[in-house]
Amino acid sequence: MDSVVGEIFHFQQQHWHLLPQRAIFWEEEKTLIVSDMHLGKATHFRKAGIAVPAGIEQEDLFRLQQLITRYLPQRIIIVGDMFHSTENNDVQYFRVWRQQFANISINLVKGNHDIMPDAVYEQLQIQVNTTLTISGIHFIHEPCDDHNGFQYTFSGHFHPAFVMQGAGKQRLRLPCFYFGPHCGILPAFGHFTGSATLDPAAHDPVFVIAGKSIIRAQ
Repeated sequence: MDSVVGEIFHFQQQHWHLLPQRAIFWEEEKTLIVSDMHLGKATHFRKAGIAVPAGIEQEDLFRLQQLITRYLPQRIIIVGDMFHSTENNDVQYFRVWRQQFANISINLVKGNHDIMPDAVYEQLQIQVNTTLTISGIHFIHEPCDDHNGFQYTFSGHFHPAFVMQGAGKQRLRLPCFYFGPHCGILPAFGHFTGSATLDPAAHDPVFVIAGKSIIRAQ
């Protein structure tokens, strides 16, 4: 973890630690923010007969565990699509994992893939919200297009990526954090996810995740 280089972005009168592990630590609220974990997606594909390596979700949860150990958050916000589909073995694995951090509140902003019964989330000690607002900062799953009266809005769902241009017409497509005028989009935390290429306005801040570093692309 010591070799990982994040970026502290002072924005909307708050300090956001942008982390290469595809997460944000919100300093003022002692809150870790992630989106689109898609736990259980690999299992879902394997059940459909598609060869997908085992252990992907466990690696993602270990990465989250490392962030918790380092930043000691009081709360975790998951901005939608925590679990990919219906209950499976990965939910049981998370149930055991959750016991290590029973003192940390987990808020799930419900996404289109979060379709399990409410009772399952209750058993996992996860508070489910359609939207969530903390200190004027609003969280929804699907991207917004205006401020809707909130100080700022974060969303997920899009799995944003940005194309970096290099010498000799080299192009590199990397996951990113995007900060629009009123709405930001978080990268997918889960590694077993696709992505969509952003075409942001020239003045909109974009930070790409390049291995173990965060680089401001514009």
